[in-house]
Amino acid sequence: MSGPVIAVVGGGQLARMMQQQAVALGVHLRVLVESPTSSTAQVVPDAPVGAAADEDAVRSLVDGAEVLTFEHEHVPTALLEALDAGGVPVRPGPGALVHAQDKIVMRTALTELGVPCPAWAAVADEAALQAFGDDVGWPVVVKTARGGYDGKGVRVVSAALEAADWFEALEPGTSLLAEAKVPFTRELAVLVARRPSGEVRTWPVVQTIQQDGVCFEVLAPAPGLEEATAARAREIGERVATGLGVTGVLAVEMFEVAGPSSHPGADGGTSLLVNELAMRPHNSGHWTIDGAVTSQFEQHLRAVLDWPLGDTAATTPHAVMVNLLGSALTDPRTAYPQVMARYPEAKVHLYGKEVRPGRKLGHVTVVGTDLERARARANGAVALLRGESVPD
Repeated sequence: MSGPVIAVVGGGQLARMMQQQAVALGVHLRVLVESPTSSTAQVVPDAPVGAAADEDAVRSLVDGAEVLTFEHEHVPTALLEALDAGGVPVRPGPGALVHAQDKIVMRTALTELGVPCPAWAAVADEAALQAFGDDVGWPVVVKTARGGYDGKGVRVVSAALEAADWFEALEPGTSLLAEAKVPFTRELAVLVARRPSGEVRTWPVVQTIQQDGVCFEVLAPAPGLEEATAARAREIGERVATGLGVTGVLAVEMFEVAGPSSHPGADGGTSLLVNELAMRPHNSGHWTIDGAVTSQFEQHLRAVLDWPLGDTAATTPHAVMVNLLGSALTDPRTAYPQVMARYPEAKVHLYGKEVRPGRKLGHVTVVGTDLERARARANGAVALLRGESVPD
């Protein structure tokens, strides 16, 4: 028996976790990996090595595949358009994916859809940034339009001069994205899945906690979130998925801001502003592996194959996911005896990566009825994997 072949570009931990669900479903993953030792290459037998921008490598990857999908957005749009025009189902399609590749394109489209965003402008030089900052108030956030992730390509500046090096590096005809610095109370994320035939499902809204610009902790569902605000977040996520024609999993990261919003449908005491989009499984959804009826990885495979979507309900009152960002241990697995003895309920997911400072090496999820206990125990397990001592 041979199941449908799904071609995936990108050999990081997201494709690695897709493979676990592909095995369960009897789906064949063929993944274009960056090196033979990459996270995904360790667990996927069909893993040709090549660059995402290599047209020959991508065309070879999709030969005989049912569909092409991604674990990162860094694939040339022109290549995807050519594949799509040639009859290869690309999901999400290049017309949708460009909104996750280019932040200015994203902001333009979201504004046209009536989705609430921070005040923003495309700025091509210091004078334009100075005018924007003088208008909305300093400091402001400056982002590279393409290529940024996990805090990279983002800078908070108090004067236009502080972005001078980025302006000097701009290619002719391109711009940086400037945004008002939002006084948010916390960061939320909503995960949406959509299949080509239009079915949409949404998981519970979560709270994300960052460390040095990288997601460190996810609380599912977001504690103390008013149902009206949660419903508004889900509606925004579904509007983005439908309005941009997304297929597969979409993560919509948002700021929760105290005070009313002028956008229609916002509840009186809280407003939501969309920060970022990712059109693939996302760090904010890793908790679904251990805390939801259908994980984001299974759902993504279902969605891109246009199979009926799974139930997105949580299976537990609380799920806490904590990322392992770097370690003092050469191999965090040496801490398994301690972790497993002390935190038997902790679910450890390591990505097979070489240890480097701050690198995303894996995550731990703990579920339960007591949120603070789950947080403490998930963080304790991660501390042991980092080679730190944990008080009794």
